[in-house]
Formats: sequence, C-alpha cells, structure tokens
Amino acid sequence: MLGRTAQNLFWLSRYVERAENMARLLEVGYRMSLTSRREGGASEHLVSMMQAAEVDEGFAEKHDVADVDTVAHYMMFDPDNPNSVYSCLQAARTNARSVRTAITTDMWESMNEAWLEYSQIRPRDVRGAKLLELLQWVKQRSHEFRGALLGTILRDDGFSFLQMGNFVERADNTARILDMKYYVLLPRATLVGGDLDIQQWTLILRAASAHRAYRHVYHDRYKAHNIADFLMLRPEMPRSLVYCARFVQQNMDTLTTLYGRKEACHEVAQGMVDMVANTDMDAIFAHGLHEFLTEFIARNNRVTDALSESYNFY
Repeated sequence: MLGRTAQNLFWLSRYVERAENMARLLEVGYRMSLTSRREGGASEHLVSMMQAAEVDEGFAEKHDVADVDTVAHYMMFDPDNPNSVYSCLQAARTNARSVRTAITTDMWESMNEAWLEYSQIRPRDVRGAKLLELLQWVKQRSHEFRGALLGTILRDDGFSFLQMGNFVERADNTARILDMKYYVLLPRATLVGGDLDIQQWTLILRAASAHRAYRHVYHDRYKAHNIADFLMLRPEMPRSLVYCARFVQQNMDTLTTLYGRKEACHEVAQGMVDMVANTDMDAIFAHGLHEFLTEFIARNNRVTDALSESYNFY
C-alpha cells in the first residue's frame, strides 16, 4: 500500500474518533460545570476540560470569558480550532474522499452524510438541551461509521491502518478524560474522596460509556481507585488504556505478517503496552496519576511518529 493511502486511512479513522472524543470531553466538562457552582463554577470546569484537550491556549487567544456558550462554540464549530468537531469531520471527509477506492461505499456515505448534515447546523441554535442532543448525535454518527467499517471492509492492510488510527486516538482520549480529574481537583486536595469527587468520577465513567460495564464488574459503590483501574488497566474494557495499546500492537503484528517484516514502530508500541500491562493502580497513584497519564500520552504520540516513519506517511 502506498504511504499516502495508509496515511489517509489512518487519519480518517483518527479524525472520526477525535470528533466523538471532543464531544465526550465537552459533555463531561459541561456536566461537571453543573455539579457545584460553589466549587469554582462553570468557567473553572470548562477550562479544565480544555486544558485536558490541550485547546485552552487557542481558546484564550480568541476569548476572554469561558462560559458554556463560548466554549461549546469553540469546541464544536470553530474552524480555527483544529480539534473542533467541525474541523475533525471536515478533515475526516477530506481523507475519505482521497481514498474513495480504498474504502467501501457504506463508509463513504456514512462519512459524507455526517459532514453534510453537520455543516448545515446553525451554531446559535445549539444551546442547553440542544447541546446535549448534538453531542449525542456526534457519538452516534461516529458509531455508524465504525459499524460500516467493521461490517464491510476487507481485513487487509487498509483495515489495520484504520484500526490503528482509531485506537491510538481512543487511548489518547481516555487518558485525557482521566487527566481532567487532575486539573479539576488539584487546587482543592481536601475534596478528594468526598461526594463531589465521587460524582465527578462517575461523570467520567459516563463520558467513556462505561457506567453500566463498571457496575457489572464492581458491585460496590463508586471508588476512585476502581474507576481509574477500570479505565486504565482492565483488558476487557474497550476504551481502557491497556486494551487500546494492545489492539494497536495487534494490528502492527498483522502488518508484519502481511508485509513479511517488522518495523521500528513495533518496538515503540511494545513499550506503550509494557507501560500499562506491567503495573497496578497502587503504583500509579503512588507515582502520581497525572504524571503517569502525561507519560502515556507522550508514548502514544511517539507511536504515531514511529508509524509515520516506518510506513512512509507524508
């Protein structure tokens, strides 16, 4: 497969996943802003969400106040924000159009229809309950595209690049959602373990669509230790860090079989797997959750860089 085709497939899948993930981050930031106005108000929680997504600096260059409407517009519709849902869907459609012959009709139609419908939405109409409805719509359209991908495309090298893009991005998002806890609670360590702390951890579970699954595995009340363990180290949880890391490595192994050689990116991916497979939550909390997540995100970024070099993305 040509490097350009592999690159477009990889980033097509990443951008679709990123659009969904921006919706998830905004939802948890928005819901956190409603939990307790006495503990910092909407602005603080929304800024924390943007810090986790690393879009806070770009927002600050354009806006002075971080209220719900302004942050929602920046995260959902602003074309100057390269990580907004608008920018992600536009980039995903551009990549899909570039590889029309490498994807199926169902995948293209799903992506094209999502972009056309989203581009017709008037931002000024998206407020309050309509914002939550739109966030749900973004997640559903991402699921539809992924369903078309899994149900129609050949299991060849193109499939592997698409899947790696999806799970590299998903790992990044899970780490960032968890890292929101660091930004939200850092100024007030006395809140850790309190009702507000548990409520925020519960919102993070819901943002990762992991609420019911968590209750299936852990039958006791919500605990920060268990929630973090579930989203980081449980191999059966499809959004956990260890699941995503292993899935990326498995698809690299598929490319090794197809191409008959192992590239340098495999070693980088193995390092990321080892980081989350050979530890436990006691060690992570002792080291520092924020520090661990920061290092994981950096390793995940190195996987993309190594993959680009190994398969001649350009």
